[in-house]
Amino acid sequence: MYERLLDKTLSPTFEDLIVHSGSSGTLWVELDDYIRKTFSSQRQIRFPYGNKYGWGCKYSFKSRHICDIFAENGAFALFFQIRDLQLDLVYDNLSEYAQTVCANKYPCGKGGWLTYRVLEQAHIDDVKKLLSAKLNMKL
Repeated sequence: MYERLLDKTLSPTFEDLIVHSGSSGTLWVELDDYIRKTFSSQRQIRFPYGNKYGWGCKYSFKSRHICDIFAENGAFALFFQIRDLQLDLVYDNLSEYAQTVCANKYPCGKGGWLTYRVLEQAHIDDVKKLLSAKLNMKL
């Protein structure tokens, strides 16, 4: 379950990534629209970080990395770095699932890397809060 597209030789389109995400694909389209409009970001399909992550999309504003989103079978997962001070701004307003994801972040510097698997609409709401805090925007 949640297998990623790991064949580096087969470069997918954005539509291929959405189809691979199954019923969560519509949520990704919604999040893609939100990230691109709200943060004036660019989307780039890529195969980063080595063979276990697979194909996904990098979202960035100029040279600032916002997040990567990886296609999974029936889902998709966001991967991004956030500082503890930014996380503290929204932590109490997150779902229990999101708080668990945050508690299990991979520590790095004064924060860490989150891997957030999106399966339902409530997760999109949490991700919007986290990305807004990361980019220091009003909620």
